[in-house]
Amino acid sequence: MIQLGIRFHDTKELPFEERLKEIKGQGFDCVHIALSKVPGFTADPAALTPGYAMYLRNAFRKAELDVAVLGCYLNLANPNAEKLSQIQDKYYAHLRFASVLGCGMVGTETGAPNESYSYDKEACHSKEALETFITNLRPVVKCAEQMGVIFAIEPVYRHIVYDAKRARQVLDRIESPNLQIIFDPVNLIWTDNYDRRSEVIDEAIDILGKDIAMIHLKDCVPDGDSIKSVGCGFGEMDYTNIIKFALEKKPFIHATLENTKPDTAIRSRQCIEKVIEALG
Repeated sequence: MIQLGIRFHDTKELPFEERLKEIKGQGFDCVHIALSKVPGFTADPAALTPGYAMYLRNAFRKAELDVAVLGCYLNLANPNAEKLSQIQDKYYAHLRFASVLGCGMVGTETGAPNESYSYDKEACHSKEALETFITNLRPVVKCAEQMGVIFAIEPVYRHIVYDAKRARQVLDRIESPNLQIIFDPVNLIWTDNYDRRSEVIDEAIDILGKDIAMIHLKDCVPDGDSIKSVGCGFGEMDYTNIIKFALEKKPFIHATLENTKPDTAIRSRQCIEKVIEALG
């Protein structure tokens, strides 16, 4: 059993509670939500009160949806000390908020060693960038432990933690049960390794499997000198080994679809359900 969900900001724009009903009506069980992307809502740390969290908790319960992940995708390798401190404070506030909201985890990507959060392969993939990220991650994970919340990093080829081996280093050096992995197979793929994508994905499952706490599902196609992300069923991905792993090793795991549109979300959900049925 896999609990399929969707990113809130990919769904039809409606008043908040009506939007949750729409998500449930499209056949989803859970939601990936970033407060900064909800119209009329705020992610300002000073605004993340218990009352705000309880309102959301009750709204999601009423709609019979889980909050799979509270997204806070900020750059923990920002070299500006003042901005880094502000970013860490936002993570602390989200972790505290998540403890009241009752969501699965707070999720993040792994940044770049510049203020613009831009990809520079030599800099992003360097040993120095990894050391910076681990150093800046430690206090955030400590806060997660204090709040009793999972903090999950999402390896992305164009960021500092660019492959499974690098993610394994982070996990092993931090050594916290509250630090886990969001597994997005497509995010591990780029032009450099596209032809080996099945191998890359299988390696990630092998190296990170025990620490994978949720899955992001999308598709991809080559697009000139980059890889374009699209909704499931609109690209060239083979989901067989990903779904097989989830079914065998991760009962009831949350798996949220990405890069869907309101009129394609059901088709993408059905694409994954066909793989589940074939393996069932």
